[in-house]
Amino acid sequence: MTETWAGRLLSIHIAGEASAPMQALPEARLVEGHGIEGDRYASGRGTYSHKPHQDRQCTLIEVETLEALARDHGLALAPEESRRNLTVRGVPLNHLVGREFRVGEVVLFGGRLNVPCQYLDDLLGRPLFKPLMNRSGLNCRIVRGGVIRPGDAIRPV
Repeated sequence: MTETWAGRLLSIHIAGEASAPMQALPEARLVEGHGIEGDRYASGRGTYSHKPHQDRQCTLIEVETLEALARDHGLALAPEESRRNLTVRGVPLNHLVGREFRVGEVVLFGGRLNVPCQYLDDLLGRPLFKPLMNRSGLNCRIVRGGVIRPGDAIRPV
């Protein structure tokens, strides 16, 4: 079956340590098998770093999810508040579990869907757990590293 979707990288965010505000980046270096330079999970300072997993090297969320939260639930959630590294448009994240795909020159492997957690509700003071069920993003492994920038194409391998 030939894949016909093509998406775009809208924004890149990292945090240097657990609970720190996410910072927008004009570009980021993704290190194969490790993570995003400067991010809390690459340095072992993330909330879940005590439970390391190779599929937590980079996280993605669809901007369409953020738009649906506002439209359907009256909940505003900015990309940096989602605590995901990459915000994308036009990418079927739920269908990428077990598949490789490109973000610019980088190749990611969709390891597992991200599960919403009470931590985000507590951090932001908003009831996001249930509305984000089954659309909380994708946890990925970095198969081939490189530099990415907002505007980069995202496509199947």
